[in-house]
Amino acid sequence: MAEHLVIYALIHQPRRVRLPAQPLPRGAPMAELEPLIFDDDLNHFYFDKVTRWCYAPAIRLWRELLDGGLRLGFGVPLSVIPQFEAWAPEVLADLRALVGHDHCELVAVEPDHAVSMLLDLDRFIAEMKRARTGLAKYFGKRPTTADTTEMLMSSDIYRALQEAGYRAGFIDGRPWVMGWRSPTYLYNFDGGDLSLLTRHFDLSDDVGYRFSNWHWSGWPLTARTYAEWIRAAPGDVAVVAWDFETFGEHHIVDTGVFEFLRWLPDELARCGVAALTPAQATRKFARRKYDLPLTPFPATWAGIHGSLEFFLGNRAQRAIFRLMAVAYFAARRTRDPAAVDIAAWLMQSDNLHWLQWVGHTGAEADVSAYFTPREWLRLGADRLVWEHQRVYVNFIEAIG
Repeated sequence: MAEHLVIYALIHQPRRVRLPAQPLPRGAPMAELEPLIFDDDLNHFYFDKVTRWCYAPAIRLWRELLDGGLRLGFGVPLSVIPQFEAWAPEVLADLRALVGHDHCELVAVEPDHAVSMLLDLDRFIAEMKRARTGLAKYFGKRPTTADTTEMLMSSDIYRALQEAGYRAGFIDGRPWVMGWRSPTYLYNFDGGDLSLLTRHFDLSDDVGYRFSNWHWSGWPLTARTYAEWIRAAPGDVAVVAWDFETFGEHHIVDTGVFEFLRWLPDELARCGVAALTPAQATRKFARRKYDLPLTPFPATWAGIHGSLEFFLGNRAQRAIFRLMAVAYFAARRTRDPAAVDIAAWLMQSDNLHWLQWVGHTGAEADVSAYFTPREWLRLGADRLVWEHQRVYVNFIEAIG
């Protein structure tokens, strides 16, 4: 039975493109192109909404829980910091206090929440090194544990994270990944030094996705029941991982999600479950580490099956992925760092995520549509897909 728990939460807000796509003057400086490519008024609107309902109250609550002895692994991409600086400096102060807490471990994330690991592993390695250096400079903590965009993990991504100098990373414990193995143990791949913390996707999704679902057999989920489920999991350590926005945004305050979180530490203590940070778990179970075979096909925490199909499962997504690659390598050829920065923003996984619903129905499509800005949906599916592609095509032609 699991006597230990690792909680990991990732904070992220995308930088949405401007739709309909705007004409871009060829050869113009990147400072002139940037506001035509990205809709920062729309980004500001959504950031304010999430800050009001999630970031402000959730950060305060997490600090209280850490004061009481809970532990948290907290993923912060560098791209989120300028958003807080511009639009919520008072909440940024609370965020820095949370990250600085002795019971909070800062986890490095791909700086732009981009899918760079799918397009250029050398860039991914460099970006993960930049994440560690940038976060250490800003927060005064040097991360040793890494997450990847959408928790993507495969044999080559594992080796890249190891080359970037990290001691631990995350993988989603889907059945096709684990086989007969339990997600409640520490793993590595091919004798590597990088430890793998395996997200228990059932226990994680009970909160991340199902908490406010009235039709779920486990509804309403109480902190006591959840703590008992964690304690009943066989193995050494249960790893649960959520979007930070789970609390107040994905599940609004009226669902009771904040009260659930408030009571969770007491119920964990009652069940004899001790919370650890990712690094603490990595050290504690270093001698009980097992081999997990990885394939070149990445696992992810997204979607029902936890595979790349969620991001590349329809023609619209595959077209954008191709355009991401062309835009990135075209930007590199310009040797203009500002152009590469724009291409990195255009590689954000969100640009694939919110097209998953195109041509699909069901639970996955509902999640994808939820993340798609309402302002875009008014265009209709065909126009939305077309305009989204034009953003990339216009950028490629402007810098070509």
